[in-house]
Amino acid sequence: MALALCLGLLTACSGGASATSDSLSYEQIKGSGLANLCPQVADSRRDAIAITPNQSYTIRAMCLQPTAFLVKPEPLVKGKETKFVQTKPLTRASYTIDQVSGTLTADKDGRLKMVEQSGFDFQPVTVQLPDGERVPLLFSIKGLVAQSPSEEINPSTNFTGAFDVPAYRTAGFLDPKGRGVSLGYDSAVGLPPQADADEFRKQNQKVFDVAKGDLSLQVKQVDAGTGEISGVFESIQPSDSDFGSREPLDVKIQGVFYARLEPEAT
Repeated sequence: MALALCLGLLTACSGGASATSDSLSYEQIKGSGLANLCPQVADSRRDAIAITPNQSYTIRAMCLQPTAFLVKPEPLVKGKETKFVQTKPLTRASYTIDQVSGTLTADKDGRLKMVEQSGFDFQPVTVQLPDGERVPLLFSIKGLVAQSPSEEINPSTNFTGAFDVPAYRTAGFLDPKGRGVSLGYDSAVGLPPQADADEFRKQNQKVFDVAKGDLSLQVKQVDAGTGEISGVFESIQPSDSDFGSREPLDVKIQGVFYARLEPEAT
């Protein structure tokens, strides 16, 4: 209770981002779930940051914290459209994307372009559908390129763009029957000539594919003095396909984000 009160006071008295785990010790963070939280700029900060064509910014400490995972399950009736349903995360509180860096520039017409370059830009997550089915996915913003028609960063700026979604596991992973992309057996059937049959082809011929996802960032708070921005995000990406052996499901991820902008040295 004392810790919560102190954090509340720091947030209320600060004009920038709310207090984060950076100001706490390891023992205070351990087992608390605080490491999974992104900082947020105070709601009262509604400034604007002008981005001119001859000035570029570096994005620092970008953080995306999911608050909801929704999955579109396979239809019970073939050809019938299904809706996204709420799921329960089974992964412990360690699925926040954090410490992402990149660039922010403006073209000659003033349109903004955000490019992700490095950082903890993907996290493995497993969620469970209401019927008990478990869905693994790799929450990602890897290689994000997002644009905005706005000429400045303000509380109504929206970025939209696409990103890469690598496979949930690495190419060296072996399934329970010892098959993999770069290691293991070519097939796992009693009669080798049947390995190429349609029934077994997808399970035997593993493929490391990189899928695509779409992301929308909506800026809500801006602190021009510190260069901090925060808001909400929504992304739609595929779930894991087990190296192409099954059809991935569409996953909608909603949450909050934070980033800090710094002018590049000229």
